[in-house]
Amino acid sequence: MEHNLGLIGFPIKHSLSPWIHRQFLEKAKIKGTYSIFEINDKLLKNQIEMMKQNRFKGFNVTLPYKTKIIPYLDDLDHNARNIGAVNTVLNLDGRLIGYNTDGIGYLRSLQQYYPELVTDKQKNILLIGAGGAARGIYYALNQSGFNTIDIANRTIENANSIAELKTNDTVTNILTLNQAEDNLVHYDVIIQTTNVGMKSNQHDSPIKLKHVRESAIVSDIIYQPIWTSFLKNASLVGGRVHHGHTMLLNQAQYAFEIWFGQRPELGSMDIQLKLLLEG
Repeated sequence: MEHNLGLIGFPIKHSLSPWIHRQFLEKAKIKGTYSIFEINDKLLKNQIEMMKQNRFKGFNVTLPYKTKIIPYLDDLDHNARNIGAVNTVLNLDGRLIGYNTDGIGYLRSLQQYYPELVTDKQKNILLIGAGGAARGIYYALNQSGFNTIDIANRTIENANSIAELKTNDTVTNILTLNQAEDNLVHYDVIIQTTNVGMKSNQHDSPIKLKHVRESAIVSDIIYQPIWTSFLKNASLVGGRVHHGHTMLLNQAQYAFEIWFGQRPELGSMDIQLKLLLEG
């Protein structure tokens, strides 16, 4: 039996998801295809119906449809419902169930490279940005039990809405970007979740890093370019960097796990993906 998988979004012509999931299918010895469906808003409902009728095993969802797809699904898992966004859909006997693998994928990637974060939750974490990615990452960090997760953002209202996801004794302070910049020495982990520093504005950084504590973990979820200005500056001041392409791999791995009930080994895929992104 051959399983159909895919990705819905716009624009996604240069997505690396097909490469990643074809690697996973081969590792798991599962016959399947992974296709890209770059569609506009008007075609979203029809595209979902097509995938349902053609018995797609599952599919991924990326911008701008992570929230727009929700009305067309039959159910959401607990995490996706709380986060309010879906990036993975499972076709379970004709019922489409939405999941969100971004936050858990990010946390797995962070703990993969810094395993001390698996058990040591007494870390001060700063989250920069308050968009959809920040929402998923905050939720995963909170569920994992970290004691302090502060949020810095240009718009305070958006940061407050993320803090409302808190479900335990985690302490969360809301900061302006200037306040965060002045107080970086207090943080063990700094996570950049905005689109500042992508290829179109790759020389920009959301904040200056001159006050970063030496050996602090500095993470950027952007993966094009691999070395953002933010990470270059972090390295110069003694920070330990964490690259965004590892989140891409781990959230895809978790999606595959949802579809097939098994977790494919990443092996050297992080190195291969890094080389692909560097051209």
